[in-house]
Amino acid sequence: MTEWTDEKEIRWVGSSYEDLIAFPKAPRKEAGFQLGKVQAGLDPTDWKPFDEVGAGTREIRISDAKGIFRVMFVAKFEEAVYVLHCFQKKTQATSKQDKEIATARYRAVVNARKGKR
Repeated sequence: MTEWTDEKEIRWVGSSYEDLIAFPKAPRKEAGFQLGKVQAGLDPTDWKPFDEVGAGTREIRISDAKGIFRVMFVAKFEEAVYVLHCFQKKTQATSKQDKEIATARYRAVVNARKGKR
């Protein structure tokens, strides 16, 4: 049996939680399942590094009949998994706006962590 206290807390940055809740049901459930794996210290099933947003940023990739969905997060900090941005992709490339949102939220997390030391 797994000890639940070993799991990292999830901290939602900006509107990331509301954005995830707005996903259709199947991709939303899949995103929750994959974030649960991350909390337990495991890799999501389909992910890629997204260091251009910030060191250690990863992107969970979810494809569904309703579209292509992404959850950007950073799990390298010991206290929590920070979910930076949840969005639906409209094109093959991640849009400049989505990258900018995730980058700004990454910086906010880093700055907030500096202030707590």
